[in-house]
Amino acid sequence: MNVLVLNASYEPLQKVDLRHAIRMLVREVAVVEEAEEGRMFGGFPVPRVLRLVRYVAMRWRHGRRPPWSKRGVYLRDRGRCGYCGQRGNTIDHVHPQSRGGGNTWENTVLACGRCNNRKGDRTPREAGLRLRWEPRVPRWEDLVGT
Repeated sequence: MNVLVLNASYEPLQKVDLRHAIRMLVREVAVVEEAEEGRMFGGFPVPRVLRLVRYVAMRWRHGRRPPWSKRGVYLRDRGRCGYCGQRGNTIDHVHPQSRGGGNTWENTVLACGRCNNRKGDRTPREAGLRLRWEPRVPRWEDLVGT
């Protein structure tokens, strides 16, 4: 179970596991914003969302784009295939890797198995597919996940 951690200003920071969340509560660096009703962990309600007591400056994020990751592509595309809009389960390279395409935000989309097989080692145009949206570098907030 993951717990969403908010900055003191209520902006999402990251997700942590339950053990980490309880340690944050014990150290009193965070408070529970939302908890699972009726569930306790020791003397603490089982949190869904924590908020930090003090504001944490996120200088490391400013001016830097998020590093590419498969999970990041899944979150950016909201779990949907970039070609048909159905549930996606694989990463597709718009410009195939065999032709020099790399693992970049602008060159990868989430794809369902059917569209990924149909596209194969071709460009979307060659395969008769059209992207539903232009792949882009996501904002940090897009990668927190809900």
